[in-house]
Amino acid sequence: MKLSEDLAWRGLIKDKTFADNSWLDNPQTFYHGVDASDNSLTIGNLAVIILARRLQDAGWKAVLLAGGATSLIGDPGGKNTERELKSREEIEANIKGIKNQINQLFAGREFTLVDNYDWFAGVGYLEFLRDVGKHYSMTELMQRDFVDERMGEGGSGISYAEFSYSLVQGYDFWHLHKNHNVILQIGGSDQWGNMLSGVPLIRKKDNAEAHAMSMPLVINKSTGVKFGKSEGGAVWLDEGKTTPTEFYQFWVNVNDEDVFDYLKIYTFLSREEIEEIERAHSPDASKRLAQVRLAQAVTELVHGEKQRSNAEVATKYLTSQVNLSEATEAELTELKKSIAVFGTTEGGLIPEALVATKLAASNSDARRLLQGGAIYIDGVGVSRDKFESKDFTSGRLLLRRGKAFKDTALIELK
Repeated sequence: MKLSEDLAWRGLIKDKTFADNSWLDNPQTFYHGVDASDNSLTIGNLAVIILARRLQDAGWKAVLLAGGATSLIGDPGGKNTERELKSREEIEANIKGIKNQINQLFAGREFTLVDNYDWFAGVGYLEFLRDVGKHYSMTELMQRDFVDERMGEGGSGISYAEFSYSLVQGYDFWHLHKNHNVILQIGGSDQWGNMLSGVPLIRKKDNAEAHAMSMPLVINKSTGVKFGKSEGGAVWLDEGKTTPTEFYQFWVNVNDEDVFDYLKIYTFLSREEIEEIERAHSPDASKRLAQVRLAQAVTELVHGEKQRSNAEVATKYLTSQVNLSEATEAELTELKKSIAVFGTTEGGLIPEALVATKLAASNSDARRLLQGGAIYIDGVGVSRDKFESKDFTSGRLLLRRGKAFKDTALIELK
């Protein structure tokens, strides 16, 4: 299947400046820029990273940009209020984390990794106004969606710095076109206004043609909101922010309405493989065959085969697919990497264990949770204050707060 046909089937083409999708079937050089407002990418970023990999697989050369300069301003796209400015030191630390993740996701592949601070640090204000600013019409800039939303009735307003952001991104595109022969920029549709800035700048300064293409924002159909959030916030690629087990379980828990869209967007499974998964999944959706295959593929892509395997091991015990008494020492070791562990005695206090494992903020909070029916031992609700001998199997039990398996601790008899 041609690249253009594959992207269309997966629903990955939204806005574009070229007329015919077949233009994509003649590989050249593209770039994708990543914001450095944090030291880790999220699964929202991952969707476009995987799109970049698809272009690369089809023969395109990749230039990946970490926004050391643009992150000092703050991208207004998709934001209702002004971003809080971060220091150069914070941005440098974030760039380091993001570059490590990009290198991991593109391991074994040829690509060029750049930081736009490297060229913007030497650009003077007057030089920028003369060489870049003069090529943009205020009328055009005021019509950008993110400006219109912030300036319109009920909007929070927009600073000159954030208003100028799209000019800075346009300069990036021109710089990369000039120095790396970049002809295409890709990104999420919330970036479309910014992505458009480089196309006319390249035409005006170099009398050359360049293009932009956005993919749709990934939406949770059941809620109608941008995909990539869990109950605890964003789903990060950094295992220190979202553990591989939490990451795996996030994908296992996506709903049936969305799972096949996510298989198309977030995996490299072929059309035939995805259609086969759909046929196997449909007779009994409760088995979550599609979700498991999705979780396996994305977790292995981000965290590697070993971490994916560890996450599967932890999950089968946390979800009671297998009784904890059957766990081997090796499996227990992996489980302990994913959840808190606390040692107690028969007759030990449950509130003490809840507080020690951070499932409760205090003893009073722990008692409130117990009285409210929010605490479970091996999946069975409990309201008493003390552990009993019957609670333990092979000297262990799983203590959980609420329905989220990530809020689980392993309790062991001393």
